[in-house]
Order: sequence, then structure tokens, then C-alpha cells
Amino acid sequence: MRDTVLFLDTTLRDGEQTPGVSFHLNDKVDFARALETLGVDMIEAGFAGASPGDFEAVRAVARTVKTGVCSLARCVEADIRAAADALKGAAKPRIHVFIATSPLHRAAKLNMTCEQVLDAAVRSVRLARSLCADVEFSCEDATRTETDFLLEVCKAAVEAGATTINIPDTVGYATVDEYGGLIDAICREVAGERDIVISTHCHNDLGLATATTLEAIRRGARQVECTINGLGERAGNASLDEIVMGLRTRRDIYGLKDNLNIRELYRLSRLAAGLSGMEIPPNKAVVGANAFVHQSGIHQHGVLRERATYEIMKPEELGIPQGGVVLGKLSGRHALREHAQELGFELTERELDRAFEKFKELADRKKDITERDVMAICREQMHGSHGMYRIHSFQIFSGNRMTATATVSLQRGADVITRADCGDGPVEACFHAVDQITGFKCKLESYQLRAVTEGEDALGEVTVRVSNECITMLGKGVSTDIIEASCLAYLNAANRVIEARQEREKAHQ
Repeated sequence: MRDTVLFLDTTLRDGEQTPGVSFHLNDKVDFARALETLGVDMIEAGFAGASPGDFEAVRAVARTVKTGVCSLARCVEADIRAAADALKGAAKPRIHVFIATSPLHRAAKLNMTCEQVLDAAVRSVRLARSLCADVEFSCEDATRTETDFLLEVCKAAVEAGATTINIPDTVGYATVDEYGGLIDAICREVAGERDIVISTHCHNDLGLATATTLEAIRRGARQVECTINGLGERAGNASLDEIVMGLRTRRDIYGLKDNLNIRELYRLSRLAAGLSGMEIPPNKAVVGANAFVHQSGIHQHGVLRERATYEIMKPEELGIPQGGVVLGKLSGRHALREHAQELGFELTERELDRAFEKFKELADRKKDITERDVMAICREQMHGSHGMYRIHSFQIFSGNRMTATATVSLQRGADVITRADCGDGPVEACFHAVDQITGFKCKLESYQLRAVTEGEDALGEVTVRVSNECITMLGKGVSTDIIEASCLAYLNAANRVIEARQEREKAHQ
């Protein structure tokens, strides 16, 4: 049996199914590059047959990274051919075919008999294998499928050419023992002596995704499908960071290797949070803000004497910044670039120019710049295109007994356009003024504000999600002034909406 656990990251596919999450094409490519740096073995870049946008995303990722890239496909010929077309040019392509197998799904969703499901699975795997040497097959809702039928379908898929068999706990229904027993049976009855990889895909509806995944590995699974920060539908997927640190921290039990560079974990976690707009809960295992914070006096005393008393992992090994002042008012562009690289951010010259401009503005307002400040600035610059419009200036007139008014000036090329508008508070007034200038009325779907650091001069990071017709985009802005941060975030999102509309219009020409 293999002694290495393979990691398939599905943040760009299943993670994007998190309610309210939508990744821009550029975001997907940037995130795929970061996953490659982390060392994942396979990136599930999307569902190429679902839409032209998904097709382009899979194709862009496939042409960008050298690691494995796969596309999901139903047992439908058009889906499978779309996946194969999107993966052309990939260094290590894989088509991931799936069909639901449980009685509930067969009757309520597919309206198919067992024989029809079996036939569709075999035909689809054969077609996929004729187009791609690496084929994964999944039985959707496997944990609520009759065991005998599940084994029959998986055996037939292997005979048809599948190289990986994935057993999804689609609704997080299985207990740890149940899932482990199922994987044990699949390894014994389906894989046997064949060179077949058995894979897991666990959801977290009952909070068991990491536990069931680790038990499956102990029982013989050698690929895990997971997401950064556990993003995914409903309660999410198994979290990559928890799985790999479970394997490494308890190597005495699992005794297995992996190909991940765990120093990238924290950066990937923050990048996923920034791109998705889903903040990491402070008490999240491994990468949460409180994961290495000790409040109890007894615990603090123990950690000061010997960290191993209350810490089973080392934060620096995960790339978690240890805080402290890192840059000041006199720090130069080169120092910012070097520190950004130490934190895992590879900025382009244009991004570095904008980051340095933001850094100097911040240094004039704050005495000391911390690692968290630098990370927030870098995330803002890497979040996406700054687009058609830039903020030139803004002015607010508001009070507790008056309607807030905002006058906003945006720069477009060499032109500066100014408009004023009102709103229920200064933030909304700014947003309305921006809408007047851009000519696009965006609906604000969500607004989040968080303090990056402590103190009166803390940097505020605003994340907004806006929609226009069927386009939804995320925007991010950082500033010590929360009105400015809000305006920057909204304009960032509006620019991305404009870009998306232009791309869609070009596609239809």
C-alpha cells in the first residue's frame, strides 16, 4: 500500500459552492498558483460543463500550473467532452466523473434504476478514459447507498478504466466508524491488489469531516478531497490544514507522508478568506486567531517555561506571523518587497508600486507597521484588477439629525468625475455617489469590517459583496479611515462587475 497521502484541493469547485462565494477568474488563477506552492497533488479547478465561465476557469488554471488539474463532470457526454477540452494543455489532466447512487437520489433526483445508474457510470468512465489517461469516479451520496450496490458500481468503474475511486459522504451523514468500515470494504473488495487510489470526500454537516477523513486514511484511503478553511456547501468540507496537521502531529498512529509545504498553510488560509469574503472563525483549529493564544495564567506560565506543555504544533512551522513591529516610516520599497516575500506574497511591479503607495500613506497615520498590516495591504493589492476607476477624493457631510451626503471624485484615465449623493449614513452615501459615476447600480449583498490590528490607529479591512443582474463580485479595501476603506472596497467590487460585464459582452459578440 502507498505510504503517501495525496491531497486534492477542491476549494475552487466545491469551496465556491459556499453560499455567497463567487471567485473571479483572476482569483482562481492566483489561488491555483498558491495551491501549487503549497504542494497539493491535484487541483479541482471547476465544473467545465456547467457554464462558459467555469470552462474558462478550468482552462486558465490548467494552462497556468504544473501540478495536477481536474474538472468535475456528470455522467453526461457533453460534460465529459467539455472537461477534456478545458484540460487541454494541462501538465497532469484528470476528468472526475460522478453520479448519485443512493436510493433517495436515484428516485427523487435521477429517476433511474440501479441498472441505469450502473450503465451510465460504465459508459461515462469509458468515454472519459478514451479522452484522458487519469479518470476519477465518484458515487455521490455514497454513505447512504446500499453497500452491495456501492461495491458493484465501484468495481464496474474500475473495470471501465477509473484510476481513482472516490467515496463522498455528501451530506456528512456517516459516523467515524461507519465511514472507516466502508473505506475498509472498498479497499478490500474494489482496490485489492490493483494500482487504484481510494479517495475520501467528507462534508461537515455533523462536525465530523476531519475525523471521518482521518479514520478513512487509517483504513487505507490514500487521497483526500478537502478545501482551505473547510469552505463548501452548507457546513463545509473537510479542512486541509486540519487533516495534514492531524497526520503530522500523530505520525505515531498514521505513519504516512505527504507532499505539502506546511509553511504555506497560514498564507493560503488568509488568501482563501480574503478572496471568498468568509472570515476565519477565531477558534478555528490550526489557523484560527486563537489557535495559539493562552488566556489562563496556568497555561501562560507553562508555555513560557516549555511551549510543548500546551502547544502540540509550532505556529512558525505553519507560517503564522508572530507579530511585532516590522516596518516604519523610513522603510523603503525594497524592504516592503522583501517582507512581503517573507510572508509569501509575490507582488508584480504594478502591485508593489500600489502596495508601497498604500504603505507610505499608512506610515503617515500609524507609528508602527506590523506583519498583519503588511498582509492586509498585500491582500488588497493581489485581490484583483484595480479596474477602470480609482478614488481621487471624497468628502462626507453627516450627523445624527441630518441625511448623510457624500461627494466622491473618481479618476478614469486622465479625467476626474465628481458626483454627490445621499444615503442612510456616510457609507451608503458614498456607494450611491460611486454608482452615479460608474453608471452601474450595484446591490450590496454583504458588508464586513474588521480591525487588522489593535489600538486607535488600527488598520480597518472592509470586505463587500455586490451584485448587478446575474454578476456577483467581492471587493476589499484597507485604511485607518473606515469610510475610505468602505469606499475602496465598494469601488473594487464595482470595477470587477464592470470587467465581468465587458468580458460577457465580448463573449457574445
